[in-house]
Amino acid sequence: MPELTVRYQRRTPLLQHQVEAVGVMLAGRGGARMLRVLNVELSRCTVLSQLMRMPLPPLVTPRVLGVDGFALYGDTYGTLLVDATTRLPLTLWEGRGAEQLSRWLRAHPGVEVACRDGSLAYRQGIADGAPKAAQMSDRFHLWQGLSRRVQEIAVAHRGCLPAARPPVEACDPPSCEEAAEDPAADTPAGRHARRLFEAVHALTETGRPYSAAARELGLDRHTVRKYARARTWHEVMRRPPRRPSTLDPYLDYLQQRWDEGEHSAKILHQELLAKGYLGHYRVKIAVAPLRRGLPLDEPRERPPSPREAARWIITAPDRHTPQTAQRPHRLLEHCPELRHTHDLVRQFAGMLDARDAAPLPDWLDQLASSGLAPLVGIATALREDQQAVTQGITTPYNSGVNEGRITDVKLQKRIMAGRAGVPLLRHRVVLIAHLRRRYAAPAIAAPR
Repeated sequence: MPELTVRYQRRTPLLQHQVEAVGVMLAGRGGARMLRVLNVELSRCTVLSQLMRMPLPPLVTPRVLGVDGFALYGDTYGTLLVDATTRLPLTLWEGRGAEQLSRWLRAHPGVEVACRDGSLAYRQGIADGAPKAAQMSDRFHLWQGLSRRVQEIAVAHRGCLPAARPPVEACDPPSCEEAAEDPAADTPAGRHARRLFEAVHALTETGRPYSAAARELGLDRHTVRKYARARTWHEVMRRPPRRPSTLDPYLDYLQQRWDEGEHSAKILHQELLAKGYLGHYRVKIAVAPLRRGLPLDEPRERPPSPREAARWIITAPDRHTPQTAQRPHRLLEHCPELRHTHDLVRQFAGMLDARDAAPLPDWLDQLASSGLAPLVGIATALREDQQAVTQGITTPYNSGVNEGRITDVKLQKRIMAGRAGVPLLRHRVVLIAHLRRRYAAPAIAAPR
C-alpha cells in the first residue's frame, strides 16, 4: 500500500523515519530510551543499524572550503571539511595528513578558496590537491598564535609584573626600640622569622648566590629568595597579599571586638551575621593574625600573572575598565620589552580592523628585529605563509564555521561516551546538520 507499507519492511515509512531521526539525534542508547518513551521497543544496536543504513546527502563540491583538525581521542586527531557558504559539514576522517586532504581535493575539483589554520600539513595538502585554490590563513588563529607569543614574553619578564601594583609609600625598617615593643617579636613565629632573616641576609649580602645559601642553611632556594628580597623580617612573617572579600567592611568591627576581649571566632561570626554579613565562616581565618600578635591582613592587589598581563596587552585600550586601566599603564611604563610588544600587537590589530595588509611586510621586519625570541619565531612562520596571511587579513572569509562544527563534533562524541568510530561519527555529524536545517524554526517577524 503506497505511503503506508513497504515490501520487506516491518515498520511503516512514518515509523521508520521516526526511528532514523531519533537515532541521528540521540545515537544508540539514548535513542533506544527515547523510542521506548514513544512506545517503540528497539535495542540500541538496532537503532545504530538503522542509522548507518541511512544514505548520506549527495556531496556537492563547495566553492569555499573550510579545513580544520580536532582531537578524536588521546593523541589521535581527525580532519573536518565544511562548506563555508552553506555552513554544512561535508565529511571527516581520522588523521590530519597532507596526503589525505590532497586526495580528497583531487577527487572533488572546483574549490576556489580554502580556509585553514597555520598547519603545515594542510597547507601542503591544499597546494598539492588544489593548486589553483587561494589559501587563506584564518584571522582567529593568527591572533591566537600572536597571543601565545605575548604570554611567553610575559613569562620571560615575570620580574616586571609586580610593577603593575599601585606604588606603596616607602617605610623605614623598624628601629630596635620599636622591634622590642612589637608583640610579634616575642612569639615563636616572630623569633623564627627574625632568625632566618638575619641568617639569609648575612650570606646573601656578601654576594653569595641563593643556591649556595640554601645548601648551607638547609633551606629551599625559593625560601632563601623570599627572605633575601624582604626588607624586614615583618614582611616575611606576614601572609601574602590577599584579594578583597566580603569580610573587608567588617574588619574594623572585628578589631574592636578583639580589643574588647572577645576572642571566640564562633561568637564573632554570629555577631557579623546579625550585622548583615552574608559570607561563609571565614572569621576564624581572618582573626588568625590577631592570635599571633599581628594586625589584621588588609586586602592588597596581587601582582598580575603572565596570562593576565598578556590579556592586558592584547586587549584594546578602550576596552579596559577604569579600575584596571592604570595597572597595564604602570606595567608598560616599567618594562620596555612589554611596551614594545604592546605596540606591535596594536599595529597588527589595526591591520585586522582595517582589513589592510599593506603594512604587513614592515610589521614582520619589526618582529624579526625586536630582539624577543617568541616574536622572531612567529615572524619567521608568518613570512613563510605570507600570501595566505594576506588573504586572511583582507578577505571576509574565516574559519568560524569550522570552529562551530568542531564544537558540535565534540558534543556528539560525548553523547556517545567517546566510543563512536569514525564512520558512525561521520554519519551523525553530517546527518544531524541537515536534519537541524530541515526542521529549523521559521523566523518570526517582530510585532509592529
